[in-house]
Amino acid sequence: MVNSSWSVDEFLDQCKQSGDSAYTAFRSLLEKLEDPTTRAPARVFLSDLQKRFSSGEASEQCLSTFHFRIQDVVLDQYEGYGGRKKLTTMVIPSIFIPEDWSFTFYEGLNRHPDSIFKDKTVAELGCGNGWISIATAEKWSPLKVYGLDINPRAVKISWINLYLNALDENGQPIYDGENKTLLDRVEFHESDLLSYCRDRGIELERIVGCIPQILNPNPDAMSKMITENASEEFLYSLSNYCALQGFVEDQFGLGLIARAVEEGISVIKPMGIMIFNMGGRPGQGVCKRLFERRGFCVTKLWQTKVIQAADTDISALVEIEKNSPHRFEFFMGLAGDQPICARTAWAYGKAGGRISHALSVYSCQLRQPNQVKTIFEFLKNGFHGISSSLDLSFEDDSVADEKIPFLAYLASILKGNSFFPYESPAGSNWFRNLVAGFMRTYHHIPLNADSVVIFPSRAVAIENALRLFSPRLAIVDEHLTRHLPRQWLTSLKIESTDTDNPSEDVLTVIEAPHQSDLMIELIKKLKPQVVITGTAHFEAVTSSAFEHLLDVTRKIGSRLFLDISDHFELSSLPGSNGVLKYLSGTPLPSHAAVICGLVKNQVYSDLEVAFVISEEEAICKALSKTVELLEGNTALISQYYYGCLFRELLAFQLADRHPPAERVCENEKPTEMIGFASSALSVLDNAELSITETENSSPIHMDVDKSFLPLPSSVKASIFESFARQNMAESETDITTSIRQFIKSSYGFPTSTGTEFIYADCSLALFNKLVLCCIQEGGTLCFPAGSNGNYVSSAKFLKANILNVPTRSEFGFKLSEETLTGVFESSNNPWLYISGPTINPTGLVYSNREMENILSVCAKFGAKVVIDTSFSGLEYGFEGGGVWDLGDSLARLYSSSKPSFCVSLLGGLSLKLLTGGLTCGFLALNQSLLVDAFHSFPGLSKPHSTVKYTMKKLLSLQEQKTGGLMEAIAEQKRILCNRAKRLKQTLEICGWEVLECHAGVSMVAKPSAYLNKVMRLKDTAFEMKINDSNIREAILRATGLCINSAPWTGIHGYCRFTFALEDTEFGQALDCIIKFKDLFSN
Repeated sequence: MVNSSWSVDEFLDQCKQSGDSAYTAFRSLLEKLEDPTTRAPARVFLSDLQKRFSSGEASEQCLSTFHFRIQDVVLDQYEGYGGRKKLTTMVIPSIFIPEDWSFTFYEGLNRHPDSIFKDKTVAELGCGNGWISIATAEKWSPLKVYGLDINPRAVKISWINLYLNALDENGQPIYDGENKTLLDRVEFHESDLLSYCRDRGIELERIVGCIPQILNPNPDAMSKMITENASEEFLYSLSNYCALQGFVEDQFGLGLIARAVEEGISVIKPMGIMIFNMGGRPGQGVCKRLFERRGFCVTKLWQTKVIQAADTDISALVEIEKNSPHRFEFFMGLAGDQPICARTAWAYGKAGGRISHALSVYSCQLRQPNQVKTIFEFLKNGFHGISSSLDLSFEDDSVADEKIPFLAYLASILKGNSFFPYESPAGSNWFRNLVAGFMRTYHHIPLNADSVVIFPSRAVAIENALRLFSPRLAIVDEHLTRHLPRQWLTSLKIESTDTDNPSEDVLTVIEAPHQSDLMIELIKKLKPQVVITGTAHFEAVTSSAFEHLLDVTRKIGSRLFLDISDHFELSSLPGSNGVLKYLSGTPLPSHAAVICGLVKNQVYSDLEVAFVISEEEAICKALSKTVELLEGNTALISQYYYGCLFRELLAFQLADRHPPAERVCENEKPTEMIGFASSALSVLDNAELSITETENSSPIHMDVDKSFLPLPSSVKASIFESFARQNMAESETDITTSIRQFIKSSYGFPTSTGTEFIYADCSLALFNKLVLCCIQEGGTLCFPAGSNGNYVSSAKFLKANILNVPTRSEFGFKLSEETLTGVFESSNNPWLYISGPTINPTGLVYSNREMENILSVCAKFGAKVVIDTSFSGLEYGFEGGGVWDLGDSLARLYSSSKPSFCVSLLGGLSLKLLTGGLTCGFLALNQSLLVDAFHSFPGLSKPHSTVKYTMKKLLSLQEQKTGGLMEAIAEQKRILCNRAKRLKQTLEICGWEVLECHAGVSMVAKPSAYLNKVMRLKDTAFEMKINDSNIREAILRATGLCINSAPWTGIHGYCRFTFALEDTEFGQALDCIIKFKDLFSN
């Protein structure tokens, strides 16, 4: 090859044989160019080769005869730092030949300022013969350009073109102003889109691409192995066609672009820019949305029309139009201005007409790059299926600034955690600390998390506060009474009564005007025990109205709850707030608390969470217990959402930059005021509620009815998709049809058009409304011994007339017909609560026959029955799997029983659908009178639309037995069965009598080996004589393990253990049981 006069002819003879022979010849030439010792003569050889075909006609003849062509690409006005006006490039038939498509793209790149590529790391996708990568390096002097193409022949030819332009005709390097050559700035690599950069951890600042956007009419052709020895026709088709990529954009032929964009998100630097050539065939709106829904801000740099390439078959687009309402956009010739569809364009082209389409160059930049990267990092780890639901396009920047960070936070939570962690009923410690931090940072109020209690909503916070104090008379702002019980708002009992009958202990609420002076006048005249009010907007700026209210309520002895919801701003520049100004200089008096409902987000009008601030420790503790008793907990997702907003506002603040000022404490003590209601105080003191975690302790919870087992991928995907979607149709969040089908298939529970379905954040809140209906009706609420202790405690808190139904150990502490008959004979207007099919806490199961017999007794006495299925769905050791078919028996009983007989079905989906901390309760009511009574107690915290979407999606997967959910349920049943065996074995070894369980997440056991023994803790003076009531405290003190004791289970001597713990914690719990035994071994 050094002797060019001989080698050129021989080289051409080889090329003439075939396109494959020409490629082989050039590949050998490339080897010479890559070798520094032969590089110069090889470059001279290329010059000699070009001179043989210097004219345009000769160049075209060369392509047809010798299967290659060397020609110049004129840059002219686009010359760069090197001042070069043209590039010399070669092509072969098996790679993309530069034409209008790529020239238009380069024109679009030139619309950017010169600085866009200067000193940047760039990748070009689908580089073809590499001319754009080389031109980019020549014009803008980037740090590095990676030209990438899936066609191995294209990569080889690109390297040859690089040497053609990096070296002069004599084979000497051409240096630019920075003393670098194009060889220093450009590399070419075989790569499926960005895989080369991704696999090597190369971070890019610019990604440009000019890649195929039409599906191959022959899909099977795209499945062939891509090698340099593949046919010329196949390799060339890679330049025109793409295969299905598994993206929603496949329907427009844009799936490959979509994949390139998502791969680009993972490797592009935060301020990076992507620039793509987009054929306008799908329509400009479709092209733009591809980028916008992935979080990009889009700028159209350039648009023109180009003739549709004659060698590209558009029949695949015709097929898409046939199967969808979408119409592609073509034009008749370059002058046509009325779009025609793909079918018309195909027919016109077949008849010899020339068709064109729009061609645009889009420049795209991520609006919140770090957060969007986090989102897509989550999606690519097994959740690609939900990427089609992702929509990060927002017309309002404030909406984007709120939702994108939350999606990123949710993605990090779902990716980094296998389950939702245990959180205190007072609210997530993380969230309460953020609320307190916001108050410290923005309002200079020295709060800590212990002064903050979280509620599901403002309405719930108000009702719980009133139930906690149970005042004879309360005055409530007229704007805050809408969700209070109707009975409170219609009662006229404002005078004190001497009755001790709880059913006559009616709380009376008087509605008051919003204006503070009128409110104060009412307070002075009526002397209420509790006042709940907000402030008018014109009074909220200063603290005078608040101070006046404090003063008046202090003198009268009224508890004051001030609502600041309307004036509280989640903003980096919050408006003036008189109440918060006051609190920055003065502690909140002991008789006052502040309520704030958070509803002012930019995205979800129905997403609420509330907090109460009190600097009185006893008030905070009592209020947090009301959440546990009456609501179960506050939805974790709601806390995550608003917590993310608080976190964003605090993230850029310097800690403790403004130390809080000294606050002046009040000197005047309030008049004696109402304390907690005696019934409430009794329950709060005696109920076994959650153990509060401290900074120095983190107890292991075998005392909560939640699962901490890993969330299946299908659950995580459904949760994320519910927030990723925008503009969900009402039908997508209406779960009634799904619930109706679920309870029919699981329990055979009959429903009709008259059945009322009611939903709440958790089933406990629904149960408590039923308890209120029972109280209002004068009913007797019957609990079998061995019922969930939290339900019994909440009924006591609400002052229900409760009757305990004895159960016997020989029947596994299940209800018997004989015992139930005896209880009902002596009961007035009985209501029966029963947990089934899975019984909580014992973990035993009621069979279909057993439940039918129980219902027969209830029908005979006209009892109202509440069947609680909340703890069912994970039966693993029971024949029949805990499935009932009650339809026929209930139809028979309804036709022959007393009119008062009815069966209500209560349920929750978290255990059945493996959603862990994401809860949704439902209640099916079949009696119209009960429905009316239920709706007279309106203050329910409803599940958010995203929760309902998630549950509906999972119920659908369960019904269809798809999505891996059924396999996950079977696996969790296997885990629970194994856990139950291990726990039973450990307990029995340690001297406990265990009642074997067959379902659910809990079991009961009797501490026979420890009763009446004295426990002494090493190195302390503490000692305790063990009985079935104090063993919970003993085990907690000795080991840090939380269980429920006999007063909670209602079964004499038996404690309750839940075992759906995270795997490590379960092992630690077993160690704690052994450790407790060892205390008595010495």
